[in-house]
Amino acid sequence: MRRVLAGLAVIALAACDAAPPPREVVAVLEVDKGWPTIPAGATFGEVSGVDVDAQGNVWVLHRAGRKWEEPFPTTPIAESTVFKFAPDGTLLAQWGAGLFIMPHGISIDPDGKVWITDVAHEQVFRFSPEGKQELVIGTRGVTAQDSAHFGRPADVGFLPGRVLVADGYVNTRVAEFSPQGQFIRDWGEFDIAHAVAVDEGRIYVADRENARIQIFDHAGKLAESRVSPAGNHTYSLKPLGGGRLLAVEGRDGADRKGAVIRVYGADGAIEQSFDISLPGKDASLGHDLAIGPDGHIYVTDVAGGRVVRFSLPSK
Repeated sequence: MRRVLAGLAVIALAACDAAPPPREVVAVLEVDKGWPTIPAGATFGEVSGVDVDAQGNVWVLHRAGRKWEEPFPTTPIAESTVFKFAPDGTLLAQWGAGLFIMPHGISIDPDGKVWITDVAHEQVFRFSPEGKQELVIGTRGVTAQDSAHFGRPADVGFLPGRVLVADGYVNTRVAEFSPQGQFIRDWGEFDIAHAVAVDEGRIYVADRENARIQIFDHAGKLAESRVSPAGNHTYSLKPLGGGRLLAVEGRDGADRKGAVIRVYGADGAIEQSFDISLPGKDASLGHDLAIGPDGHIYVTDVAGGRVVRFSLPSK
């Protein structure tokens, strides 16, 4: 018994001595001040999603006045949840009042249609740019992993004739549908597939809780798995061309709050890293990102209740 107790004491002391990994030093990158312009009286809440259309307009999804709390509420958000900004930050339109409970991701397809995921509704929606609902995929309020249901769908990406849904917080897959909502297939094995993006030859999935980026060919065959440095959790990612990637991550493996921007080379090596967090503990959580046709980058900050714009400095 004494030996057992002594052994337990040694283990306890070792655990106390095990320090968390050192906090990574990352250069601070300034964001564009005064962008966007939010009119007085407009409610701007937790900002979860962003995308840019072909004209450079910036679409922002937010939870006006609502915070992520579980169990989720059952009443829709009364205020507008979709904001459309001109490239200069002028608010052009807002809609989505009374439609969503816990909106999560927004994606603009090549035809300019607006796709939105709602993790409480367990549905994926397609709207016209003016906010007219055109399509709903999934069964409202029902969680399952099959052709007719989702498990907290997070994000949407597009290939010709295919809509890719990162599904999601409960489910462990990417689900494919036709643009008309017919189920095609599903594939992958993830622990929170938080974001999906594509380029001319690859599909990229932010496998968040596994702290890795999974890379597939367009047929869904795994081509490469990149383990994030220091256990970083990737929240969103976008291709930069030539196999290079832009990603937004939590601060590091020991502290996922924050907003760190990474540029990954085609070989997976980090080329650049920048911190765009607000000052203060847990003040920011980078959640989604988009790249405009002019090269501007947009990142949503859930904890900070903001969307920011910046440009990458030349190396």
